[in-house]
Amino acid sequence: MYFGGQLDEEKVFKDPVHRYIHVRDKMIWDLIGTKEFQRLRRIKQLGTTYLTFHGAEHSRFNHSLGVYEIIRRIIDDVFVGRDHWDHSERLLCLCAALLHDLGHGPFSHSFEKVFRLDHEDFTRAIILGDTEVNAALRQVDDDFPRRVAEVIAKTYPNKLVVSLISSQIDADRMDYLLRDAYYTGVSYGYFDMERILRVMRPREDQVVIKRSGMHAVEDYIMSRYQMYWQVYFHPVTRSAEVILTKILHRAKKLYEDGYSFQTKPVHFLSFFAGNVALDDYLALDESIILFYFQQWQEEQDPILRDLCRRFVRRRLFKYTEFHPTNDQMAKLIELTGLFRKAGIDPDYYLVVDSSSDLPYDFYRPGEEGERLPIYLLMPNGELRELSRESVLVDAISGKRRTDHKLYFPADFLEDLSAKRTVKKAILEILKG
Repeated sequence: MYFGGQLDEEKVFKDPVHRYIHVRDKMIWDLIGTKEFQRLRRIKQLGTTYLTFHGAEHSRFNHSLGVYEIIRRIIDDVFVGRDHWDHSERLLCLCAALLHDLGHGPFSHSFEKVFRLDHEDFTRAIILGDTEVNAALRQVDDDFPRRVAEVIAKTYPNKLVVSLISSQIDADRMDYLLRDAYYTGVSYGYFDMERILRVMRPREDQVVIKRSGMHAVEDYIMSRYQMYWQVYFHPVTRSAEVILTKILHRAKKLYEDGYSFQTKPVHFLSFFAGNVALDDYLALDESIILFYFQQWQEEQDPILRDLCRRFVRRRLFKYTEFHPTNDQMAKLIELTGLFRKAGIDPDYYLVVDSSSDLPYDFYRPGEEGERLPIYLLMPNGELRELSRESVLVDAISGKRRTDHKLYFPADFLEDLSAKRTVKKAILEILKG
């Protein structure tokens, strides 16, 4: 039996999004103090977005506290005493909310792609492994870490608990939309969260929304749509991500080829070898990666040196629209040959990047990425899927939007004075 209970005095974090984040449970306070959770202060929430929106310096630590606070409010202020809600699940929900992003690595998704890692696997490993987080959770009982990991992995039997943290209208999305809008300085991500929390109701398998709150949910979905296309998929941010991934790819290849680094990539060795231990993963954060990028600006290898200077000094690639049609693919092949003729390695300096988003979808059994819909609770007690009631949501439901860009170093092309014919051919294709 866990006797950690409540703190003698409530702890409060001042927060620009929720005003205050309240911690009353000793378990939550213990988890916040672990070294694995404190590491999230050194992982930016939005990766390279700070190179586009200079205010986007907030961390996954900020966001994780925010998700916890939203869940705490739902459980303590909205669900308490209602049917379908088992209050014995309270601490489990709070811990899962706080720890849901625990396994994110530096520059998150870009980093994962290069080294073929999954932050969810590391979240599970931290919670279940020999860590301070695991030791704190085991104060409840030896099985408690497993239950927390199951909630985050969406395999926990109580689907209502899972839906609070992972669904189409969950605490994770609500916090990151509001928080990211605040720190990027845009207005797209704002919606009436207070109204949504007031009209949330627990049901056996998921959270539902009272019909009277439908317009607030419409606003939330449109905010998410706008944030993805105006902020998360911003082409300048994507340019920075392209350079970041190419730096890591280049460093890995140089290491495999036996290149002698002036600044040896000690912290990357297990990543390059593909045998990453949990301690290696936890030891690598964005401050360390940026240290290497800073040092590698003086490396002998011209590609690594140039890419690092571009990232550190924000000399990013330019871009043009690209559509993966047969005609465009033929032009890309031609461009690749011309880049080689010009002495520019297309593997690092000619990159197609694609972004795609599906803002809302209803349940489609058997389809890849099937999603549970948002249900409205009608006055007569009936549940209705959101797009059946909302003309606005129906108009975008199931519609995936994809954007393709071709990235290249415009300054390299400007320097091709000695190869005017090649330069002209390249520019004609890019303009066309």
